[in-house]
Amino acid sequence: MRIVFIGAGEIGVPTLQALMKSEHDVVGIVTQPDKPAGRAQSVEPPSIKKALTSGAPNASPARTGRALPFPILQPARIKERQAIEEIRALKPDVIVVMAYGQILPRDVLDIPQIACLNLHASLLPRWRGAAPIQAAIAAGDRETGITVMHMDEGLDTGDILLQRTIDIRSNDTGGSLHDQLAQIAPEALLESLRTLAKGSAPRIPQDDALAAYAPKLKRGDGRIDWSELAQRIERKIRAFNPWPGAFMTISIDGERNLKIFSATVVDLAGTPGEILRSQNELIVAASEGALSLREVQLEGKRRMNASEFLRGHALRLRTAS
Repeated sequence: MRIVFIGAGEIGVPTLQALMKSEHDVVGIVTQPDKPAGRAQSVEPPSIKKALTSGAPNASPARTGRALPFPILQPARIKERQAIEEIRALKPDVIVVMAYGQILPRDVLDIPQIACLNLHASLLPRWRGAAPIQAAIAAGDRETGITVMHMDEGLDTGDILLQRTIDIRSNDTGGSLHDQLAQIAPEALLESLRTLAKGSAPRIPQDDALAAYAPKLKRGDGRIDWSELAQRIERKIRAFNPWPGAFMTISIDGERNLKIFSATVVDLAGTPGEILRSQNELIVAASEGALSLREVQLEGKRRMNASEFLRGHALRLRTAS
């Protein structure tokens, strides 16, 4: 089948690579425009384009120096008339969407001859929206997965074709769960394409009554609220690693942010935000229980374990924020 792949995020790279090695014919890629990134604000391509043009594994045309056998389209908005016509000109049988970041208009959904499929990193209808991986960890879910759905104009509301489930481990972070889901997505898509080719692809309506939403995260969402339970804060620390990063404010040469990468719940009590121990361990009280911080990074410094951090910074027992 002729496939147009629409995506931008790193999670979609293994799926695109699997498509390129399959019997299907990838006839075009649609991704986001190159954008400034990092402290230097140098212009960087989205992960999908970078995988195709930087000599990444399985991107054989880039490694050999040959031109890619399909166009890479980077419209600012996919609903623009020019973008729609360029996609239509590729004459896809199927459009595959994964981590693109824009809702497709009806004019695009109607282009493929067979189907427009979306791969979403949750077990829909739970965690519709932009940050399902972080939401699942933060909520204490025991499992998540990849949902392949027939797209409609709603936000992750289309009929389900197929789901693949994995367990969420007690030490999973947003980063580790992202990588696991990226690895199971290719086979989920290829199986879905096989059922489409046979004309036997199911369409299972979602139960909207069970829907939960995971809105796009902002950097400020990582600020720790010590009035929450210690167990919930610990889950958020893992969920927000690496993005947007969990942090607290601490008094060292003024008010500075301390990013927290990992922590352990301990059976101690105090005023929420109070630093209970600050010599051999850095322990902060929550509304119930407390957290022993394991890996931290002071603003402007390198990442280190908490004991190493404490050797270089004397902290008074006080309330943090």
